[in-house]
Amino acid sequence: MTRHGVRSWENGGVKHLHSGKVRDLYETPEGLLLMVASDRISAFDYVLEPGIPDKGEILTRLSLWWFEQLKDVVPNHVVPADVPAEFAGRGVLCRKLRMVPVECVARGYLTGSGLTDYRREGVVSGVRLPEGLTDGSRLPEPIFTPSTKAPMGEHDEPMTFEQVVAEVGADVAERLRDITLGVYRRGAEIALDRGIILADTKIELGWDSDGVLTLGDEVLTPDSSRFWPLDQWEPGRSQPSFDKQFVRDWLLSPASGWDRASGEAPPRLPDEIVERTRDRYVEAYERLTGERFRA
Repeated sequence: MTRHGVRSWENGGVKHLHSGKVRDLYETPEGLLLMVASDRISAFDYVLEPGIPDKGEILTRLSLWWFEQLKDVVPNHVVPADVPAEFAGRGVLCRKLRMVPVECVARGYLTGSGLTDYRREGVVSGVRLPEGLTDGSRLPEPIFTPSTKAPMGEHDEPMTFEQVVAEVGADVAERLRDITLGVYRRGAEIALDRGIILADTKIELGWDSDGVLTLGDEVLTPDSSRFWPLDQWEPGRSQPSFDKQFVRDWLLSPASGWDRASGEAPPRLPDEIVERTRDRYVEAYERLTGERFRA
């Protein structure tokens, strides 16, 4: 037996529950969840080929590092115990949560779908923003921009705060907003000290068995956030990034030959794009944590 009474699983014992676009979920004999990050990478609701080497381990190690930095902001679902050897480095044991039916997003800078909505109406998730902002503009203050949790293969839709209230009630909606902005502010402060801009982030929250809102899944990784190098930040254009925006940009470029509106799956990622994407994930990990990832 290991800490918290969790077995070593030398003879197996975990039950596969679900495979998402990036993560695989298992249940242990004790009723804990084993969340395993793969090297798969997704964009525009497609899982791309090939995967990014070491991506699963980078995301797992970075999330664990961030959970520690955020423990005074919000409790998390991690159970500090050993995982089966086959999942070492990529697996995390965690408590089951009853997930909130809202995608919790915070933005400190304007880009992506938020920029699209702003250009159309001057509003992002019901929050009216000043005139004259452009791609990469820093917002006057971070904003809570929730969205729906769409079924697999469908797109999330922006929600106003009032819609969140209607979904979960006023008290819970205010807690979701406060926690999301608290996570963003702490993450942005730490990242900025390391020469990185945290433009936006999405977090997953759920209720534990005691009814406490708890941080789950991953947190402040290149898959759930936009990270930009501070010394290259220049509003008015697409920003260089440490996240999978690099892959999105290639897919939308003439070099890929892919028409997003065609309904066809994206092409296979070239070796150069895979290598450069891995380099960006590694650099984000090393700059944020100050730790060396293996060569």
